Amino acid sequence: MYREAEKINELVSQATHIVVVQADNPDMDSLGSSLALEGMLDALGKTVTLYCSVDMPGYLRYMPGWDRIVTELPKQFDLSIFVDVSTYTLLANTEASGQFGWLKAKPAIVLDHHAAVQNRLDFATSTLVDEHASSTSEIVFNLGKQLGWTIDAASGEAMMSGILADTQGLANNLATAATYRVMADLVELGADRTTLEEKRRQFNKMPPEIYYYKGKLLERTELHADGAIASVTVPQSEINEFSPLYNPVALVQADMLQITGAKVAVVFKTYDDGHVTGAIRANAGYGVAADLAESLGGGGHAYAAGFKTIGRPFNEVKSECIARATELLTALNKDTSDETA
Repeated sequence: MYREAEKINELVSQATHIVVVQADNPDMDSLGSSLALEGMLDALGKTVTLYCSVDMPGYLRYMPGWDRIVTELPKQFDLSIFVDVSTYTLLANTEASGQFGWLKAKPAIVLDHHAAVQNRLDFATSTLVDEHASSTSEIVFNLGKQLGWTIDAASGEAMMSGILADTQGLANNLATAATYRVMADLVELGADRTTLEEKRRQFNKMPPEIYYYKGKLLERTELHADGAIASVTVPQSEINEFSPLYNPVALVQADMLQITGAKVAVVFKTYDDGHVTGAIRANAGYGVAADLAESLGGGGHAYAAGFKTIGRPFNEVKSECIARATELLTALNKDTSDETA
């Protein structure tokens, strides 16, 4: 049971128009959380606007409702709910747009499962961060169930997609016994995992140019620390050319983790304005992603995290990232050895 639930219910009850906000780097968990909240809040008679500063990536567009996300905040609203984000770092585009003041001027709720973040949103009226949840979608389900909100099949499928995305199909250690119970509840509500997976597979089929580009990324993958860390770099030119068709991170990161001996995979993106992002994923048993991202000013959870740097040379950022990842894995291996000694 969430102790924040009573305050959240009070804020929602007092609001007429609610904006649900995603980070500048939307993923299936943030989209699923948003769409699920939209359904629940609509059933409560609320007007709901779904906002993200960027267009939804193409690989997410198999989920019905993605096209209801807008890139401009409404002029009038009563409450905002931030999903899957609790740090200013991942809302830089919104800040740069000059619209952040509107969000700060109104009551705000933060729902997130990333405990390790820097520069946390400090203006929120209520913050619910559950680091034990597999995903923000799991938090939204638990919150809705606790408050007795109506959860229809469409909202259930949205949350199921978010949970499956962050747990890599229930394959990593983020999926707990509680997560499986939530999945069972979602199935009972009418969410159909088989249909969802078929939609995802059909939508994410690659056009030939993406198929060949994936091959180039795999060929460019570098191995570090005796193969424990895999990395690849995507420059601005390729982001511009290929991201509208397929997110390069989603294209190769799962394959990078399939390399024999690989424990951590990092996809760097470099931009012409000097900023660098890093998407970090870790294999089961090697949950160092959050600590690695935090050391570079980002955040996340043990098996999926990210960071963004501004004004630092890429080679410096990359070297620091690889060195820190090596240190974390070495320490993890030492702790494991000590436990078995």
